Amino acid sequence: MKRSKYRLPLSQRIYLIAILKGMGITARHFFTNLLRPGRMPNVGYPEKRRNYSPRFRGLQILTVKPNGEIRCTACMLCATACPADCIHITAAEHPNPEVEKFPKEFNIDMLRCVFCGMCEEACPVDAIRMGTRYELANFERNQFIYTKDDLMRAGNYTQSRVTRP
Repeated sequence: MKRSKYRLPLSQRIYLIAILKGMGITARHFFTNLLRPGRMPNVGYPEKRRNYSPRFRGLQILTVKPNGEIRCTACMLCATACPADCIHITAAEHPNPEVEKFPKEFNIDMLRCVFCGMCEEACPVDAIRMGTRYELANFERNQFIYTKDDLMRAGNYTQSRVTRP
């Protein structure tokens, strides 16, 4: 076996110094926070909430038209654009003959969602948006599947961002 002329020093090869440095930093932070808890960065969560940027991506919202109907046309573009494959839509014929179809079922599995915003970008009619709600804790897995009614209740936006000439 041929030896390389670019060998690392012994201290870097055994990683002992790096491990001890990391443990020293951790111990310093631990004892600093233990002895001076008033200087710890924290937020009194339930009473005081953190302000996020307007670009924050939280729970999705299904928007509605001014007459109260869902804006979604079941074109399946959001489900196609989703990299996590967490959006499932079942289309049905709309009772109004002027409207082609609407989503009979619109489900999002939030355990698979990566909050990338691709669904919002793909929607041509501004039917789905990324909202500002970020509290998504539940106790059972099936409670993380949000239905059409849950997503419409989350925001109930009627004004569209899409500008039409």
